[in-house]
Amino acid sequence: MNFYRRFVLSCFAAAALGAATANAQEVLRVGTDATFPPMEYVENDKRTGFDIELVEAIGKVMNKRIEWVDIDFKGLIPGLTAKRFDMAVSAIYITDERKKAVDFSEPYYAGGLVAMVKDGNAGIKTLENLNGKKVAVQVGTKSVAYLGTNYPQVQLVEVEKNQEMFNLVDIGRADAAVTGKPAAYQYVRTRGGLHVLEQQLSTEEYGMALRKDTPELTRAVNAALAKLKADGSYAKIVKKWFSGTSK
Repeated sequence: MNFYRRFVLSCFAAAALGAATANAQEVLRVGTDATFPPMEYVENDKRTGFDIELVEAIGKVMNKRIEWVDIDFKGLIPGLTAKRFDMAVSAIYITDERKKAVDFSEPYYAGGLVAMVKDGNAGIKTLENLNGKKVAVQVGTKSVAYLGTNYPQVQLVEVEKNQEMFNLVDIGRADAAVTGKPAAYQYVRTRGGLHVLEQQLSTEEYGMALRKDTPELTRAVNAALAKLKADGSYAKIVKKWFSGTSK
């Protein structure tokens, strides 16, 4: 009888362990810096935005529950390689430098860098006018390296958060801000006070960053993204977040 009880208990324990393992496998931990509307931001104490909705849709296709991990943008790639989360999605441009450290999904949206200046600023009408000016950028983003290489006379003012860039231009402590196109047009549309120069600095593609030691996850994410594009779900998400955000 004791043997039977031990056998039954061991079966329950094995089943419980199996269930726990299955549940753990159903979670996809995703790092993000939710300060970059319309890509990802917090509204009414809830994360929202294009990236957030797209990743949640990918999670449903993969039958995985998304667990978000909030982290500053500059910590996304280091956090991913340190295995703090499984994927990083936060309007991350696919670059050769980043590809040395991580893998990327297929590109999921085309953006690029643009310059924003205060309304009425007659001193900056073209990109060439940026040289010699104070330009606010978010630390750890493509803007820093891009301006350093292509506009060496720019005086970079590096800040931690995207909103800080806009604030510095608003109060006159920076002449311009350089950021991603979606965030720039979102600010102009919803807040005003600044405008985007017509010419873009660059055209870039956003990708979802994944570790190099999880190629099967990268393939699964790409397959889920392809399915969303094929069934029209992706197009609906794009239309929701980007209709009217650009010229």
